[in-house]
Amino acid sequence: MDKEVHTQITAEELAHAFDEEAAAADLSRFAVEDWVTLVVFWGMAACVFLQFFTRYVLNNSFAWTEEIAINCLVVVVFLGSVMCTRMMRHIHVDIIYRYLPPRAGRAMALLVSLITIGFFAYMSWLLWRYTAVVYRERMVTINLPRNIVFYSVFAGFVLMTLRQIQVFVADLRRGYSVLERPAEFDGYGA
Repeated sequence: MDKEVHTQITAEELAHAFDEEAAAADLSRFAVEDWVTLVVFWGMAACVFLQFFTRYVLNNSFAWTEEIAINCLVVVVFLGSVMCTRMMRHIHVDIIYRYLPPRAGRAMALLVSLITIGFFAYMSWLLWRYTAVVYRERMVTINLPRNIVFYSVFAGFVLMTLRQIQVFVADLRRGYSVLERPAEFDGYGA
């Protein structure tokens, strides 16, 4: 069994560690939809805090905060999925690719990507049709149209379709995908 080794440093050495210049933050990997998702997330957090405060501190909660927070959560999930699609971070099973011959693995990975594109496109079409049916519905506790949420989910699926097409093209150019070589994507993918 290895014994832990702790290197002793002086207080002066520790103080000089804070003198080092911090690396600049790289925000280039974030897309517009990521920033929109962040804003909606903080709106949801504000609603949850407001509900907690009014319920437990003022003992008179605002009824609308729960509905708005739930709708914000739905928007965060589907717009956040766009980022997962772009960064190839959706849950996937890649163990089978270790046992397949490379050509079969490549063909299967491309087929999976095409099926994913088809699924996202089909869900976009279904949501478009659903939104056309329920476009007049209003929220229960606040007089806002529910189609705000439905159109946000629709936008999420359209963006996932487009991002998956980008991933597919990048996989074709690169010659392999995250399914075939997951270790190549351990950091930020693409």
